[in-house]
Amino acid sequence: MDTGTHFAMGIGLFGLAHLDPAVASHPVTAQAVLLGTVLGSQAPDFDGLFRIKGGAAYIRQHRGASHSFPMVFVWTFLIASILSLTHEGAALSSLWMWTFLAVAVHVLSDCFNSYGTQALRPLSRRWIAWDVLNIIDPFILTAHLAGFLLWWRTQVHPGVLFAGIYGLIILYTAWRWRIHRSLVRMVQKQAKQAKRISVLPTIRPSRWKLVVEEEGRVRFGEIRRRRIRWTDEIADTDRNHPAALASLKDPDIASFLHFSDYGYVQVQPFGNGYKVRWADVRYYHKKRFPFVAVAYLDNDLEVISSYIGWSSEQRLEKKIQRSCTIETL
Repeated sequence: MDTGTHFAMGIGLFGLAHLDPAVASHPVTAQAVLLGTVLGSQAPDFDGLFRIKGGAAYIRQHRGASHSFPMVFVWTFLIASILSLTHEGAALSSLWMWTFLAVAVHVLSDCFNSYGTQALRPLSRRWIAWDVLNIIDPFILTAHLAGFLLWWRTQVHPGVLFAGIYGLIILYTAWRWRIHRSLVRMVQKQAKQAKRISVLPTIRPSRWKLVVEEEGRVRFGEIRRRRIRWTDEIADTDRNHPAALASLKDPDIASFLHFSDYGYVQVQPFGNGYKVRWADVRYYHKKRFPFVAVAYLDNDLEVISSYIGWSSEQRLEKKIQRSCTIETL
């Protein structure tokens, strides 16, 4: 989920924590638990610091080891240990329990969107992305904001209030899961030649994106009210091109493919060499691929320059050209 939703969940879990008598009756414990749930709800995303080392390092690390199940315990230990030192007298069992829950909810909720996590590391490096919730889900965010308003303006018990809210969110997520599975089965009946079908959530709950990968092509569409509307199609014929295969040695391309196994590759002649663009088909929007990795190769198939990240095509070309002298190609 996005940072704002995780922050809202951190506050919401503090509200839920009022079901714990130690939190409800002890101000020091309550203050420590508030910080524990807020920090715990953000902690796995501290891997954003890898941006300092560049886009490739960040993409390789983001939602990887920091979101693994051993790190749930490590984040809990670090946060709760520090807070136990700064909040003397706080009930340690409550502090540890609610901090752990905040970290665990962060990792679990990230598994429900299309970006996914490597939550099973070190047992498996497989990305877990259930494609059920959009990164920003209006229902979940609105439910939290409504809860905060009721908490502020009424005398309702915050623990009971957020127990009800999280019960609704669980039911909502189960409903979305059921719809997703139903739509996948529907598409399977209509796209019998598909090698892979991806039904992806959008910010509009009633609308889903559709990506169908077939032999030699990728088709894009959207689903509304269980009706498929095909919107575009691209050829997928460059995977075995020598330049595409040579680009796999580049660190930026390797980082891209480490994160995504939805890579689609295009090879274009460029000067005295080739431009190889890998794109993630999940994020195809308005005939553009916002998440790409691009490598420029010379005629000997040696990589001259490369780039990875989220960018428009125009911004991408400017970044590439700043680091790559066209005359050398």
